[in-house]
Amino acid sequence: MDLARIFRMSFASIYPLYLKKVERKGHTKEELDTVIYWLTGYNEQTLQKQIDTKTDLETFFAQAPQLNENAPKITGMICGYRIEEIEDPLMRKIRYMDKLVDEVAKGRAMEKILRK
Repeated sequence: MDLARIFRMSFASIYPLYLKKVERKGHTKEELDTVIYWLTGYNEQTLQKQIDTKTDLETFFAQAPQLNENAPKITGMICGYRIEEIEDPLMRKIRYMDKLVDEVAKGRAMEKILRK
């Protein structure tokens, strides 16, 4: 896996794919945004700024106001990898986000997704 290439991908290019995935399964942009806000600490305005400036994933997570303290509770398989075994911290954060989006798309209860 070419990590550098993934890290350079813009969040703006990934967000529409996430949105399409959750909407195709009958869920909403609000649900998607809720899990991204929860994970990263962004809000509506700061997330939109990251999209507008086409921030890469490395910068997106570096500038995130605060990674949720419960993020390490996100476990399981995503894209063939066990999240808790991913060594690179940035890749682990990206996979946290992927997993949350998958859970929204699958209709998991928001209370469980947000791991309180």
